[in-house]
Amino acid sequence: MTAVVPPLQTTRHDCATRPFFAADVGGTHVRVGLIQPGLGEGRAIDVLSYRKYRCADYPSLSAILADFTSHTNAVADCVIATAGYALPDGTVITANLPWPLSSNRIRQDLGFDAVHLVNDFEAVAHAAAHISASQVLQLTGPADAPRGPTLVIGPGTGLGAAVWIPVGNRSVVLATEAGQASLAATTELEMAVLQQMLRDRSHVSIEQALSGPGLLNLYNALCAVRGAAPAHATPDAVSAAACDGSDPLAVETLQLFCGILGSTVGDMALLYGVQGGIYLAGGILPKISQFLLNSTFVERFLNKGPMTKALQRIPVKLVEHGQLGVIGAASWYLEKSATQAFAA
Repeated sequence: MTAVVPPLQTTRHDCATRPFFAADVGGTHVRVGLIQPGLGEGRAIDVLSYRKYRCADYPSLSAILADFTSHTNAVADCVIATAGYALPDGTVITANLPWPLSSNRIRQDLGFDAVHLVNDFEAVAHAAAHISASQVLQLTGPADAPRGPTLVIGPGTGLGAAVWIPVGNRSVVLATEAGQASLAATTELEMAVLQQMLRDRSHVSIEQALSGPGLLNLYNALCAVRGAAPAHATPDAVSAAACDGSDPLAVETLQLFCGILGSTVGDMALLYGVQGGIYLAGGILPKISQFLLNSTFVERFLNKGPMTKALQRIPVKLVEHGQLGVIGAASWYLEKSATQAFAA
């Protein structure tokens, strides 16, 4: 099943002229674009075609890309942004994809000259500089910030995070596995919920609370703490019942989620020396944007003792742009190609 989305334009340094595919691969959806690089400094990158696929409807990423190819012209190169850790043999270690992912297998299956892999939030971080004001919802902080390290973080099927660092006219992106760090509890209720979650596992990661599956983990643990039987079996059901106010336990769960998110994002801002801003991305937050605005997110983000004043200077914005991963993958690929061409 596919969803066709209108084309988008952004800008990036020119280093190639032939079209290529850029794909953003998540645990639930794959988004694929046919990218046409512009000519010359500052020219637009055109997304000539764009489709969104459900992972569960296809047996492999090769099958998705083959379908996309059937609707477009063939290309020689493909760049894939995906969660996980890429190994030297082209395979990816990831807990969230429904099928194995191998760049070598995709290259052989579809006849690409080259298939490139990049961490999904590293790719999104490369797109951060191209997000316009109309594509964001301001949560806290000033409208603008000095050019500096910028954090991109987002809960979806998992939790991704990366830091964009400007270096002269170029940039470096620090890809992280921040979602696998240990979850920290701040309030008594969070401590009780964390203790409940620890009954089933020896390590509770941030991702096991701040993701789609994590939201359900929080809900089930909170039900156990409150001595109530769970009434919802999916993250979407929990968030829907919270947003319409029909279930007090769902409301309390989403409040927990937003509070933990605020505290975690504040921690990461301090850990990574963020100055240029924070972008919240991922598949969950745009659906709960109004709930997030009215939650303790900002209060918990700023609750860092003497560092509160420093955090007040950092813009925090919710990104609602569905094509961000594709644009980021394309931007990463073109910048990498330009760097290699310059070195040669």
